[in-house]
Amino acid sequence: MARDLISRYVWIVDTLSRYERLTREELNRLWVRSHLSDGNPLPERTFYHYRRAIEENFHLDIACDSSGRYYLDMDNSRQSRAFTNWMLDSYAVSSAIKEANAPIDRVEIEDVPSAREFLPVALEAIRNCKKIIFTYAGFNRSRAEKGIVLRPYFLKRYKQRWYIIGLKEKGDSIRTYALDRISDMKIMNEDFDMPADFNPDDIFGNIVGVTTSQAAVRDVRLETTMTQAKYFRALPLHPSQQEEVHDTYSVFSYRLKLNYELVHEILGLGSAVKVVSPPELKAMVVTELKDTLRLYEENVKP
Repeated sequence: MARDLISRYVWIVDTLSRYERLTREELNRLWVRSHLSDGNPLPERTFYHYRRAIEENFHLDIACDSSGRYYLDMDNSRQSRAFTNWMLDSYAVSSAIKEANAPIDRVEIEDVPSAREFLPVALEAIRNCKKIIFTYAGFNRSRAEKGIVLRPYFLKRYKQRWYIIGLKEKGDSIRTYALDRISDMKIMNEDFDMPADFNPDDIFGNIVGVTTSQAAVRDVRLETTMTQAKYFRALPLHPSQQEEVHDTYSVFSYRLKLNYELVHEILGLGSAVKVVSPPELKAMVVTELKDTLRLYEENVKP
């Protein structure tokens, strides 16, 4: 799909998202003023094709009410909202930089692992329910594992890295693989049946990060400073977040499974956050802190 077409699709979604409901005439006036139009109106037939393409590629319906105003008829699921927001944010950043024509040395970009090579392959395999085969160089293995056959179920983005999650045929287990650690990915000429009752939230709904867990969901409570509470309000640690506000601190509650990423998210916040419960999570954090302190104490000369 051509890059300029994607930009046009996202412009329409972004505009309808911001204005909520627009007639064809109102949408057309905004289109003519955009950098994508070259000053030309958007023909009705072209708009019709764009609507169909948006539905097919982004699973977003553009509906029309009885007064002739168009609006986004969106799925209100967590995944759908998150995907739409990510798509719009990506477009907004790209569009703003392009329109501003800012000098490259005045825009600082974080260098992150790229998944451009295999992201289109993974998306194609997911769309067509085709098995994939690849080599994986995990950080916890001394040698790359070759010939992994996976039934790709869905993709997840976490801390600017893309992960593919699916059923690994050898072992018959759900596994998570970082795309930037994959090589030699190919789509196989073998179909698979997507489980009818499968939902990503069944795996990651109560997880921070990408490390899956068979443990029970726990009530997690974190006490934070007033300053850290502002950050949690702006960017929640997890969608289940609830806040109790006190005079000099806040307590945030979650429904989570205890895993590696949760512990290290808490550790990364230092003295601004204290685990209130459960005791198991408090013990995991304390153990990590003691092990870290021991590393420094061993190197201190008397």
